[in-house]
Amino acid sequence: MAFELQGVGLTHGNGFRALQRISIRLGRGERVAVIGPSGAGKTSLIRLLGVATRPSEGRLNILGRNPWQLPAGELRRLRARIGTIHQAPPIPPRLRVITAILAGRLGQWPAWKALLSLLYPVDIAGAQATLARFDLADRLFDRCDRLSGGQLQRVGIARVFYQEPDLILADEPVSALDPALADAALGELVAESERRGASLFASLHAGDLALKWFPRIVGLRAGEVAFDLPTAEVSNGLLHELYAAEDSVLPTQASEPAALRHGGATAEAMAESGDGPLAADVVRLDTCRGR
Repeated sequence: MAFELQGVGLTHGNGFRALQRISIRLGRGERVAVIGPSGAGKTSLIRLLGVATRPSEGRLNILGRNPWQLPAGELRRLRARIGTIHQAPPIPPRLRVITAILAGRLGQWPAWKALLSLLYPVDIAGAQATLARFDLADRLFDRCDRLSGGQLQRVGIARVFYQEPDLILADEPVSALDPALADAALGELVAESERRGASLFASLHAGDLALKWFPRIVGLRAGEVAFDLPTAEVSNGLLHELYAAEDSVLPTQASEPAALRHGGATAEAMAESGDGPLAADVVRLDTCRGR
């Protein structure tokens, strides 16, 4: 089991309840997307699973352990097995890309190797190979403040790839990318999780990407689970109900949001029929250079 939440709630210091009565299980090697409107609690859920926030109530098990009952050393080792892809990667602007990538393994390396890596990169070839998957190998020694928002977001994904965690958490990992690059980056993310048997739990605002790449969807609204279903059972009606507070058009990464509004069709049916963005082929990242 990658994680299990039972009746978990999160209340901030100001009294705001970000999450309530959350019960979700994620198996080893399983891929699940959580979707929902802005303010639904998706980022709070990712932070809680990444052991960055302690729940206010309920039971939490991450990779077979209750993180908040562990001594400091074991907690650090548990966190090293979790890789989090942030919407805005927390990378210092003056840091070089190669250093940002190698930082993915700081929690696994002994102190001497971590310090040495700050002075001189200890695995240039490994970092370059990881970046090449995102068509960024030529930016290896650039400073991060010279990258675009989309390039920096891909560096954040590459850093987690280099880390090779057992559990990958992704919080809006492709929000700064155009539709073609977003689709390709998610394809790489799914391929990486399948290659290593890692569990993948991703928060996405764009419903089309979630329906295309994930076999199971959790809908989150107002801090509560609205539904938890196989993708084939997520109907148009459920999606419209989930996003009812936003507007009449479902949020997508593609340029044709209306494609998700075809008379109750599921993602699977649209993909099979070739209708809408869900049927689009994966676009290779090396065809999208410079975006």
